[in-house]
Order: sequence, then C-alpha cells, then structure tokens
Amino acid sequence: MLGASGTIGQATLRALLHEGHEVICFMRKETSPAHAQIRHDLQDCTFRYGSVLDEDSISQEGFQGEHFDVVVSCMASRTGSPKDAWDIDFKAHSKVLALVKTMGVKQFILLSAICVQKPLLEFQYAKLAFEKLLIESGLIYSIVRPTAFFKSLSGQIERVKKGKAFLVFGNGVLTSCKPISDANLGTFIANCIQDESRHHKILPIGGPGPAITPMQQGQYLFTLLNKPPKFKHVPVGLLDVIILTLSALGKLIPSLRDKCELAKIGRYYATESMLVLNTKTQVYDPLLTPEFGQDSLFDFYKKMIFNREAIDLKDHAVFK
Repeated sequence: MLGASGTIGQATLRALLHEGHEVICFMRKETSPAHAQIRHDLQDCTFRYGSVLDEDSISQEGFQGEHFDVVVSCMASRTGSPKDAWDIDFKAHSKVLALVKTMGVKQFILLSAICVQKPLLEFQYAKLAFEKLLIESGLIYSIVRPTAFFKSLSGQIERVKKGKAFLVFGNGVLTSCKPISDANLGTFIANCIQDESRHHKILPIGGPGPAITPMQQGQYLFTLLNKPPKFKHVPVGLLDVIILTLSALGKLIPSLRDKCELAKIGRYYATESMLVLNTKTQVYDPLLTPEFGQDSLFDFYKKMIFNREAIDLKDHAVFK
C-alpha cells in the first residue's frame, strides 16, 4: 500500500486490516508524532520505508522481491503545485506501475479525485495522465474518484464558534457536493479488491445525499451552535485579481508561480461542484453521483463540536 500516512490512507489501511488482508505499507521515513501514532495504532501492518521517486528504493526497500496480489495507492501530492503533482501523482505512480507489471501483480486500486473530470489544473492533468497509463496497463484496475471530504468542509467551525462570519464565495450556492467520510471511503476502496463489479471501472463516489451547498453548511453550523446566521460573501472576482497578479509577478519571481497555482486551485473549488458532471449537459448532477455509507457531514460537525473530538484539520483549518 502507498499513501498510508494520509487521512484517507489510514482509513483505507484500517479497512483492509479489518477485512483480514495482510498489508505492507511503503512510506517515507518520518519521525513526526503523527507517524509514530500510526505505527502504534496499526501494529498488524508491516511498515517499510524509502523513496517513491526511486525505482531501486521501491523495488529493494518496498517490494523486497516478495509476491503481492494487489497494490492500493492513496498517495497524492501534498501541495498540488505543478512539480509536486507531476512528481507524485504521475512519476512516482508510473515507477510503481512499471515495476508491478514485471512482478506478477494482478490488481491496482487507485485513489484519484472527482475534479479530474473537468481538468483545468496541473495536478488534475497529472492524475489523468497516470489514470490513462493504469487503464492501458492490462492490470485489473479500480480508479476511485471521491467527492469532498469532511475535513475539507470543516475549516470554518472555529470561526463560527468565535462569533465570526461564515465565508462563502459569491452567493453561497455556486457549488454543492455529497461529502464522504474517511471511514466510508476507506471501506469502499478496500472492497474494490473483491467486488468484481468495481473492476476495470472509474468509480465516482460520494456520501449519502442530498447534495449540500456552502450556504447550507454555514446555516447548519449556526443552528447547531445556537448563533444568529452571519455570512460574508467573497466575490469570485477577487480570486481572479489575485491569480492575475501572481501570474504577472511569477514571471519575475519564480517562487510566486506555485502561489499562483494554489490560488487557481482555490478558485476551482470555489466555483466547481464536487459531483458527477453530466457530459451531455455539462452540468454537475447530484442524481448521477453515486452514494456510499451512512456517515453524514452534519453528524461529523456534531462530533467535533459536542464530543470535542481532537480532529487535526491540517491545511483545511485555513479559515480562522
């Protein structure tokens, strides 16, 4: 397994172990408390360390000449910057795929993203480039494209608790999604091994509906916290100005190019729904977006607020 240290990777690893699979995780050597906690919590798994960008490391430190039936990858670039995306989402995966094709591995399960169906960003093109290689590889493949994650929609809880306004882009209903929980997605990915109906398929997947907008998310939080609704509407045009400025400055200052790409990513998620895109109408359609699991975003909000669960939002805790 690749990408076991990430949020979805951990959930998938737990699901694989729960189903009785023997799992070998190949990951970067890190000494952070989070990595130590993963190793402590998941002692039924074997951890091996090396570089996913080095073919010799993948072969010698990862596979170690052993036979594997399936490769599961929840690995993804951490920043979404062009270099990081092409290095991880495409090059690292390509190196692994080239190796497994020579080693008798029969099946490859890939965690991708639903946003690649309308690509405008470098990380999306990198993901699609590898998806194409995987589809053409001859292996049994399952490409899982989830909708939004709970964590990505929870970054404003602390703002609202402090009495601040809930930020929305435009009118707050530009986008909608069917978010899926980590645990439900992990189970869905793990089930791809045995479920032949998911083989040789691209699998968009969301959580239980209906689709919800940012405005509805904010309204629910205010109700939950018994606070009067207070919204701040951010014009999408503001993001356009930022992108144009960073793009111009990036020609003179290379370090600003990645910031420009990050701004583009922010604009994308502010204006594009995380639902299946109807290819005929070019409209995002909640009815075409499959659902899986029972966990709801609003139940997740309740746990974070009333159970005081210690959930690390990491980069999603950007709205303070």
